[in-house]
Amino acid sequence: MTMPPSPTIPMAGPWVTQSEVDMVTDAMTRGWYDQPYYYVETFQREFAAWHGRKHALMTPNCTTALHLLLTGLGIGEGDEVIVPDCTWIGSTAAISYLRATPVFCDINKDNWCLDPGAVRRAITPRTKAIIAVDLFGNMADWDALTDIAESHQLWLVEDAAESLGSTYRGRRAGSFGVGAVFSFHRTKTLTTGEGGMLLLDDDALYERCAMWRDHGRKPGGQTYFNYEVTYKYMPFNVQAALGLGQFRRIDELVARKRWIFEQYRARLGDIDGLQWNAEPPHVFNSIWTTALVLDPKWGLDKPTLIAELAKLDVPARPFFYPLSSLPAYGSMGERYQSINPVAYDVSNRGVNLSCAMNLSEAQIDHICDGIRRVLAV
Repeated sequence: MTMPPSPTIPMAGPWVTQSEVDMVTDAMTRGWYDQPYYYVETFQREFAAWHGRKHALMTPNCTTALHLLLTGLGIGEGDEVIVPDCTWIGSTAAISYLRATPVFCDINKDNWCLDPGAVRRAITPRTKAIIAVDLFGNMADWDALTDIAESHQLWLVEDAAESLGSTYRGRRAGSFGVGAVFSFHRTKTLTTGEGGMLLLDDDALYERCAMWRDHGRKPGGQTYFNYEVTYKYMPFNVQAALGLGQFRRIDELVARKRWIFEQYRARLGDIDGLQWNAEPPHVFNSIWTTALVLDPKWGLDKPTLIAELAKLDVPARPFFYPLSSLPAYGSMGERYQSINPVAYDVSNRGVNLSCAMNLSEAQIDHICDGIRRVLAV
């Protein structure tokens, strides 16, 4: 398999072939008049079917997909939504948009996803929903989370932005909860540049989210007739053409991500005290990005590790910061360190390695040599 070379080692990037270029060209040349949403509708239909879902709605990005879903579920002021403390802010921003309150919970030390025990302790009479994130391709404990949601009559939402292609007990990421969302950002396994998808099964919820996606117009309804003042979160045909072309190569794209992960582990697997993306027997991990968490024995936190690797021209990004520690949520790290100790501990010792689809073996060698030099092994 030959990938285009890069003069420097990029952190992330897609793999686009002539097949996708041809689809985009077709959308550009023919997709404006008779079938202006042909590629959107085809991509939605095939994506939903692959995940065993009834409905799909493409959106400008994953954050808007989640905003649509929470709006459709009626989340609003005074409500609480339980979320993992370690994730990208896109998982939680929509809660604040709707004037609800995110409740930050600890993560599991093995899979880095929402800890069911922490969820149980966080439930109050104001709790309306749980958002669980399949972090870096890892899969959350969906059996336990589903039991909790059902026993407390809470909405369970799957943020599968980073886990396209992963499975949990044979079920694809994106098939859990009342709805699931995906990201097609330029850094993701499947890209549309920017883009997202909402997957649903409930017909009434789908119809409501579809209306809220397009200025309060009902699909197939009267022209220029608006039922409510809503968002404008419509995708466009050219964007969807790229997504459809990428999706029809999904097995190849996931295999490439797996290959990158396996190359890292083959070169560094003999070093004790390195924790990688979790893949227990009941999980297939599509490895959106390879994450590396150092054992405390190395005495290195993530800023130091990133800085030392940078001196060797090795790129690395930080493990997600605990959201509760960020200025966006009040810089409450001092308070939350005792509440969510695993999130703070793992985040402090974790980095993401390059997950660019065009990585060469020579570049992976360079990255792994750099890690060995920093660790002096």
